[in-house]
Amino acid sequence: QVQLVESGGGLVQAGGSLRLSCAASGRTFSRYAMAWFRQAPGKEREFVAAIIWRDGITYYSNSVKGRFTISRDNDKNTMYLQMYSLKPEDTAVYYCASGTRTSSGSEAYDYWGQGTQVTVSS
Repeated sequence: QVQLVESGGGLVQAGGSLRLSCAASGRTFSRYAMAWFRQAPGKEREFVAAIIWRDGITYYSNSVKGRFTISRDNDKNTMYLQMYSLKPEDTAVYYCASGTRTSSGSEAYDYWGQGTQVTVSS
């Protein structure tokens, strides 16, 4: 059974930083892609970043490129999202997801975590 568990969310002031973690279990993640999405109140779920687990190739949305860094630790089966220079518009529930291919579309991912809240105050 695949399980994805996010942690690390919280309240931070604008300009601050946070690191989210996604602990993964239940599949051989080297065969898969993983991603971060986010959803703000009243808005659709939005792609943030993705990584090909096997070789570490990364992809970012334009809204976070240069501020966020996605990475993974093979030994710990954990994915991270390091977020710098946070803005109030980054406020959302952040979800990690696992899928068979990298994509900015949520339909490419078949397993999702429960989400972790990130709130950025102005």
